Amino acid sequence: MPPTPPPTPERGEPRIRDRGDACPGALRLHAADDGRLARLRLPAGRLTLRQAQVLADAAEALGDGRISVTSRGNAELRGLPEGCGARLAELLAAADLLPSPTHERVRNIIASPTAGLGGLGHADVQLWARGLDAALCAEPRAASLSGRFLFVLDDGRGEVAGLGGDVSLVAEPDGTALLRLGPAAFRIDAADAVPAALVAALAFLDAADAAGTGAWRPRELPDGHVPEWAGALARAGVDAEPVPVPPPLTVSPPPAPGALPGGLHVLAPLGRLTAAQLRALAPAAELRLTPWRGVVVVDPADPDVPTPGTAAERLRELERQGFVTRPGAPGAGVTACTGRPGCAKSLADVRADALAAPAGPLPVHFSGCARRCGHPHGDWVEVLATGEDGYLVDGLPTPRTSLTEAVATARTNPTR
Repeated sequence: MPPTPPPTPERGEPRIRDRGDACPGALRLHAADDGRLARLRLPAGRLTLRQAQVLADAAEALGDGRISVTSRGNAELRGLPEGCGARLAELLAAADLLPSPTHERVRNIIASPTAGLGGLGHADVQLWARGLDAALCAEPRAASLSGRFLFVLDDGRGEVAGLGGDVSLVAEPDGTALLRLGPAAFRIDAADAVPAALVAALAFLDAADAAGTGAWRPRELPDGHVPEWAGALARAGVDAEPVPVPPPLTVSPPPAPGALPGGLHVLAPLGRLTAAQLRALAPAAELRLTPWRGVVVVDPADPDVPTPGTAAERLRELERQGFVTRPGAPGAGVTACTGRPGCAKSLADVRADALAAPAGPLPVHFSGCARRCGHPHGDWVEVLATGEDGYLVDGLPTPRTSLTEAVATARTNPTR
């Protein structure tokens, strides 16, 4: 987990970052109570089957045998021993999971997980994600971005557009894209999506250097230091038309677990997969870890590659493997931070309590402390530990003995 952030500044006072971003990575391991933690950036959440196998092997050989899916569709390995960094890096590099050691923490790219399946969306933003990843790794200065800086690429259906990107691209049906940059927005040709996103990120770095406050994300910049996005795009040869800034994006509900055109969508209970569960997702053309703590399994493109049964049969088998495969099933929409014993800051074993969470239409997140690590975006029920035997459920003090009833009420409350 990252260190506790400094106090929030008073209104109008710029945030001062007086130390570098300590966000963990695949090479910068974090010391947790249950061992070392590695966070592996997976642009658009994409894994080939070979990469998934390597990740499962690494979890078993070096970690606690599990892979955590983060709210950005990245992967974490926990329970790693001291001194395993070189071996882990060797395994990941051999599977092309570390294309740039200098840039591995800045490859934060969320893209619509179901883009391109069955012709969904106005553009296959999964391809944009691959191009942007290559462009980031090829740009030396991009290594200066914070490990928290986020690119969001939406295919026009709103699947991920509201997830708080610092640079957001939304595909439009006429071959253009909307580039959203906080207080600015531009319409660009979809063919310029990748260079425009990179230019926007570098313009932020220029503004951050000029401000001298150590800002990690554009919203932390002080007044008077808005990046010169229009000029930077023009100098890069990107034809960008300024447009009125649209209203803030709402977070769309994730697709329900189940069958998809050209694939399957399953959820990992509390966002954690065993190595065996990750392997059980084969055969597939690729796997896409999602911001909803699940996996989109893309069907093999080759019709000669056999799949083990119909979509319904595969879903039943994956449910037997422990996946959440249908709406309303136990565990659907339930997430939690690491909690005890893995995190020293946690006040309770929130995962144990989250496993008993009742079903409901609203997402619910269990947090072991006020940092609320890993909470979802949008409308969600907050369950915050105040000690071993007490919680706040959406701010209401709740003893642990009444937690199930309180969470059930909150998850089905339409007026909250």
